[in-house]
Amino acid sequence: MEFHPPVGMTMAEAAGFLSEALTVRQRPERGRERSYYDTFDGLLHSEGLELVFEAGDLVLADHGSGSARARASLPRPRRPLLVSSLTPGELRGALDEVVGVRALLSLARVHCRERAIDVIDDERKTVVRLTLSAPAVLVPDGSTEVLPPRLVVEGLRGYDDELAHVCGVLRDRLFFTDAAQSLADEAVLASGGTPGGVSSKAVVALDGEQSAASAVTAVLRAQLEIIEANLAGALADIDTEFLHDFRVAVRRTRAVQREAKDVFAPEGLARFRAEFRWLQQVTGAARDMDVYLLGFEVLRALIAAPLRVDLDPLLAVLHTRHRRAHTAMNRALRSERATSLPDAWRAFLIALEAGDGGPAATLPIAEVVGRRIRTVYRQMVRMGSAIDADTAPEDYHELRKKGKELRYLLELFGTPLYPAEVVKPLVKTLKALQDVLGRHQDREVQAATLRSLQDEVARAPGGVAALVAIGALIQRLAEDEQAARAQFKGHFAPFAAGDQRRLVKETFR
Repeated sequence: MEFHPPVGMTMAEAAGFLSEALTVRQRPERGRERSYYDTFDGLLHSEGLELVFEAGDLVLADHGSGSARARASLPRPRRPLLVSSLTPGELRGALDEVVGVRALLSLARVHCRERAIDVIDDERKTVVRLTLSAPAVLVPDGSTEVLPPRLVVEGLRGYDDELAHVCGVLRDRLFFTDAAQSLADEAVLASGGTPGGVSSKAVVALDGEQSAASAVTAVLRAQLEIIEANLAGALADIDTEFLHDFRVAVRRTRAVQREAKDVFAPEGLARFRAEFRWLQQVTGAARDMDVYLLGFEVLRALIAAPLRVDLDPLLAVLHTRHRRAHTAMNRALRSERATSLPDAWRAFLIALEAGDGGPAATLPIAEVVGRRIRTVYRQMVRMGSAIDADTAPEDYHELRKKGKELRYLLELFGTPLYPAEVVKPLVKTLKALQDVLGRHQDREVQAATLRSLQDEVARAPGGVAALVAIGALIQRLAEDEQAARAQFKGHFAPFAAGDQRRLVKETFR
């Protein structure tokens, strides 16, 4: 438990009042400095964890209590920290389960003057531990922001009554108040950050009877916030999820533009559909290279072990392509065309909400979205039912694209407007279908990319052996593509089942 002394009370005054109200043994004051880390989207925070660097140790601990789960000794990180860069061990394993490919960012740096105080009984045994501190945050502009003094109270096993007594004294006699935030959250806030991170899963509260213009505007503003929040991280290539989340928000924006086109003024919509399509195109190659590098070891494992090392020249070529793609993307995203788009789009949405919309702008959002969900679902059922063993790869890809449209409609509008017990199972079934369609598409594209890189790989040292390994890999990709085809029917059947069709028809109206 954590408390704040009454407003205006210094650390020294608080220590004096504690000595008068409780039987204590005070330890000498000491200075401590710690830095708090988390991902941009607060993955550790969401799991009740915090990562702290202090005195040469990086410690994963329970949020608030500070109880350590894993630690490793290392120099202070000078840049965003990827879990893959840590030495294999307990800390790396624990972080990898939660963080994955996300970079750990330094969110706050805190200096504390701290005094440990033992509450003792008649036999001078410690029954409760107190830590009184005066924290100050080193903010990014180089100044220091002093935070209120803080008292951490830690109970010991077998002394529950003593703990309750101490807390009662603190609240009722000394007028200490329960801390609303942990020190980590308070420090992050003082540093200009957001405790818990910035989520890319925007949930917008909607009402089925509100106008389509109002609802669509709210959803698209939330996606624009995600685009803007992730732009700097994508440009700096801090980790691959910045660009991924940026592109997902762009795709969702484009999906709403297409699926709710009658809500918008058509002349303005045409311009912005073209601009957001361009935004997706100029970021596509960089994302493709991110995905290849992230999944390279999985691809390597597809071929026989003796051939795997021969793929190193291919990896070097992919790294070169990655650098070129990100350079080109950065040039495009820093251009006037890209930097002026958010404000222009925001102004267009303001006008839409003010009444400058299309024929469906004033209709209830549930009517507009329900109609589109039914239509897109029926289209998918028809397209999927026509697929057989001889179907061209393009038809699988078109079904996958149509599935994305349906998934975005369900994720952005479904749960706020329709029963979760209908929407969530449908999304789950759709995701399973999308996974097998995605695997089919990925394997085809990966094989085509490998063929396009063969000449470049052949010119590299070890290129001849690499070509043999690439040939083996292309064969394995083709086999896996066929396996995905074989699995398609099993995943499509529950999505297109008769009871599912009836449920969609009854729910989305």
